Amino acid sequence: MGPKSNVCVVGSINMDLTVTTDKMPMQGETVLGDTFFTNPGGKGANQAVAAARMGADVNFIGAVGEDAFGKTLRQNLTSEGVRTTGMEIVPDVATGTATIILSENDNRIIVAPGANHHVTPELVRNQRELIKNSDMVLMQLEIPMETIEFTMDVAEANGVPVILNPAPFQALPEKVLKSAAYMTPNEIELASMKEGSLYKSIKEKLIVTRGDKGVSFVENGIGRDIGGHHVQVTDTTGAGDTFNGALAGELAGGAKLSEAVSVANAAAALSVSKMGAQVGMPSKQDVQIFLEERKMSE
Repeated sequence: MGPKSNVCVVGSINMDLTVTTDKMPMQGETVLGDTFFTNPGGKGANQAVAAARMGADVNFIGAVGEDAFGKTLRQNLTSEGVRTTGMEIVPDVATGTATIILSENDNRIIVAPGANHHVTPELVRNQRELIKNSDMVLMQLEIPMETIEFTMDVAEANGVPVILNPAPFQALPEKVLKSAAYMTPNEIELASMKEGSLYKSIKEKLIVTRGDKGVSFVENGIGRDIGGHHVQVTDTTGAGDTFNGALAGELAGGAKLSEAVSVANAAAALSVSKMGAQVGMPSKQDVQIFLEERKMSE
């Protein structure tokens, strides 16, 4: 392993179209919004940026359209230090978008995948050297399941562990459940996973994010909990992605699981203090200072 941890993110990239309002609209209701803005997003891209800000050397495998959003998103990843040689530009297909309503310290999101549907096994096959040379692969569920299965095969053949963030949740094939080194559901996703017949066999792989209540996981066969951090909440969008990116970067760098979870938990807490998924993502130095301050105040 080199001086930096090497993370390969295979996943989605979107432009987030965000509107804020004092009142979350009910079914069929129209309300007036306050502000509208665009921000780079997509779970895959968000997690890639989070890992890069935490000091990891990051490659991103994904797809965008030939439109203005695609160009802007590629430029943004490059400016964040994420390598984009693994990205494909798909003609005659729109770049993915996510429409986000922010209200009352919560959000509702509608995703139009667009070019993310073109993150195919063939695309991954063409970029398999990026996976082979990684310390950790990180994926989510905003790309086709066949691509996730194929990426698992490539990673497994090359001895590279995979973190799977099972969001947005869908039923996972047995092969994926068995191959993932870690899975990072939130409490809602965990409830769905518990309905599966293989749940007992994967419990020790699960790192469960519980919002402001912290994180639960198993280390060396022992269940552990790390409490949440009380911070001023501005926008919760991207907190889970921040956690996953930071976790991947820390584990890829050789950190013990408990240490990596602690750092990722703090990074996620810091991320909710600013508007926008990527804007609030902290640097490793930010997280270190935050943890030191919290330790001193105990």
